[in-house]
Amino acid sequence: MLRKTLTVFILFFAGPAFAMMKPGMRAPDFTIEAAQGGKEFQFTLSEALKKGPVVLYFYPKSFTSVCTVEAHEFAEAMEQFAAMNTQVIGVSSDKIETQKEFSLKECRNKFPVGADEKLKLIEAYDAAFEAPIVGRIFADRISYVISSDGKIAAAIKDSGAHRHIENALEIVKNLQQGPKP
Repeated sequence: MLRKTLTVFILFFAGPAFAMMKPGMRAPDFTIEAAQGGKEFQFTLSEALKKGPVVLYFYPKSFTSVCTVEAHEFAEAMEQFAAMNTQVIGVSSDKIETQKEFSLKECRNKFPVGADEKLKLIEAYDAAFEAPIVGRIFADRISYVISSDGKIAAAIKDSGAHRHIENALEIVKNLQQGPKP
């Protein structure tokens, strides 16, 4: 109960996150322990990019209200992402055991979620949430669309869930269409 209260307090009263990565920057490659449909596996960005763009979204905590809504909305949009050969992976600082359950229940077996307990990937993508006194303790709500060439196509930061899915879909559509003359 104390941990949940502390998390709620930090979410509402904490300071800003670090600066996000910018479009055009090379996305750091990574391999992360992940789960989809309750099954554990290794997700590697460079392997996923061979099939098309990747939406990498960071979120604070599995099974919290906004994070659950965001997972549901990504799950509902997965057919649209798949039609554009785009993979989605969510990442939080939760343990892999939590991610197995979250992937099964809230992600509805539609996409994987990674476990980054030590915040290494979260920090590599400038997605750590900076809280007063305690420092970086979990991911901020930031989504990156990474193009097939391994570069950041867009970065989306918003405390709500809806813009991440809508904006990511629009950006991937624009990537598919190529540059406008």
